[in-house]
Amino acid sequence: MVRYGTVMGRRGSVSPFFMRQRETGVLPLTHPEMTRFNITLQAGVELVLFALENAWGGEIFVPKIPSYRITELARAIGPDCKHEVVGIRPGEKLHEEMITEADSFSTIEFDKYFVITPSTEQWDVDEYAETNGGTRCKLGFRYNSGTNTEWLSVDQIQQLIREHCDPAFESKS
Repeated sequence: MVRYGTVMGRRGSVSPFFMRQRETGVLPLTHPEMTRFNITLQAGVELVLFALENAWGGEIFVPKIPSYRITELARAIGPDCKHEVVGIRPGEKLHEEMITEADSFSTIEFDKYFVITPSTEQWDVDEYAETNGGTRCKLGFRYNSGTNTEWLSVDQIQQLIREHCDPAFESKS
């Protein structure tokens, strides 16, 4: 099983909506402090293949990926647009949380990803960590798009849009 953030330019991502909406001159923001994790479709596929090849059974693979602020995405797509705060929709979260504090006791950190081990022990977790070069996360650890350490800049977002959504994209600044 894998768990990852918003796939750049795909359904559920706000970027295609902003691309269409920018023609109106107004980009509606749910909340100015909203953040999301970002992953490309290719990186998501690679994670799935990696999990299939490396899983011991029952674990959840979570990649270490960058976050973006919704305001940065809006500036990347429509720098001259008015940004109008419209409020968070029912059920929508301010930040994506891929690893909760409750998951921390069963999460192992690796260089490029985390693994949440099964809640019912199926194999030796310490052996799994040692064999694969990981270390257990501290109790209370969380992996949240708002507290992430890696952030996409406006320029990086624009480049990702050109590479993964629309090669002809121009920021209209």
